[in-house]
Amino acid sequence: MNKRIATDAAAAQDCGCAPTAAERESLWAKSITRRNAFGLGALSVVALAAFGVTSGVSAAHAASYPSWDDVQRAKNNEAAKAAEVTRIEGLIKSLTRKVAETEAAAKTASDEFFAAQQEYFAAITEAESLQAQADEQAKIADEAARKAGQVASQLYRNGGDDTALELFFSGSGDNADELLSRLGTMEKFLEYNKSIYDKAASSRNAAQSLSDQAQVAREERDRLQQIAEQKMEAAQQAAEAAKIALDEQAANLDTMKAQLAALKDTTTQTVAGYQAGVAAREAQEKARREREAAAAAANGGGNGGGGGSAKSGGWVRPHGGSRSSSYGPRTPICGPQGCSSSYHYGADLANGCGAAIYAANSGTVDYAGANGGYGNYVRIQHGGGVGTGYAHIKPGGIIVRRGQWVNSGQVIAYAGNTGRSFGCHLHFEVYINGGYTNPVRFMEERGVYV
Repeated sequence: MNKRIATDAAAAQDCGCAPTAAERESLWAKSITRRNAFGLGALSVVALAAFGVTSGVSAAHAASYPSWDDVQRAKNNEAAKAAEVTRIEGLIKSLTRKVAETEAAAKTASDEFFAAQQEYFAAITEAESLQAQADEQAKIADEAARKAGQVASQLYRNGGDDTALELFFSGSGDNADELLSRLGTMEKFLEYNKSIYDKAASSRNAAQSLSDQAQVAREERDRLQQIAEQKMEAAQQAAEAAKIALDEQAANLDTMKAQLAALKDTTTQTVAGYQAGVAAREAQEKARREREAAAAAANGGGNGGGGGSAKSGGWVRPHGGSRSSSYGPRTPICGPQGCSSSYHYGADLANGCGAAIYAANSGTVDYAGANGGYGNYVRIQHGGGVGTGYAHIKPGGIIVRRGQWVNSGQVIAYAGNTGRSFGCHLHFEVYINGGYTNPVRFMEERGVYV
């Protein structure tokens, strides 16, 4: 198995399709911190601005949030209370605006990533098709040349003397009709041989032209791969910024709403009562997250045919259920969310909404977020140029982050119907140096059937 992977990776490196070590370092190795993802680092400021996120997006982040002591003091003074109400209302609006802007930016970036990724995949198909046609024409040319050579060899097998011709025309000198007949046969024979040579020359020229086109297509493919990786980086940063904004809102919005209610309240209810209500809701949310984490850990061993014991090289089935769509050409399906592609780059496994999705092998997550028509999407790099992709994950169903190491069979997400999907399922892809390959055959060669 490792020899096969190394061979595939080496072939991709030879054709120039894989990013260089420097490109990998610049595109994949950078970690996203809360600081730079929120627009405080120069790269993220530029990246978010490119998607229409204004500088005001970090206003709430830069501001200090009111404490309950601030609220209690403000209640004792009408002027202070009015000022505090204005400040809290401004912070709530800023938080809401920030979430909306970063989520819109993340969607734009994810759509651009998806489009670039699909253009790259289409370029792979085009380059491979042109090369296949070139190889076919070269094969025809070789066969025609071989046949013409056989004819010439038959005519001149005696070293180029006239023995063959003498034998061919022997006995025809006394009969003019016979001689003309044999001369006619010879002319047709020579015409046939010339047609073979012409076919060989034509096929050879076609092969060269197609080879030149295939080379241009490969160069375009490699260019599009780099663009796709750059778009992926931008989409990941935008997704991180949106998540941080959402987390900040979740951490502060309920508290500020309770503080605002306390400031506007004219009854005898105390600030401590509002504070206790917020604490109770936070405790309930914490308990819910702990239950989900426990359920994910319990599912880590696999169920319904997914996950489970590792096969050759540590590979496992990434999802339970049956295969609902295979790899290769297909008839597009259309719906309110758009149409599916005419070429299916992965395999679909359907095990129901919310069913666990497992890492097909150990590796490092290098993308976790929205990806246009793929919906919520995770990509894992397993080493040796091999990667896997998991698409149509349910909203909030990604439970890993970029840069995280995951083990083979570990739960990484939950199946959904996001993106250009027509029912809850996992769309599973396998990549060799970033380019798609048949995941069904790839997994079967490693003892896993999807």
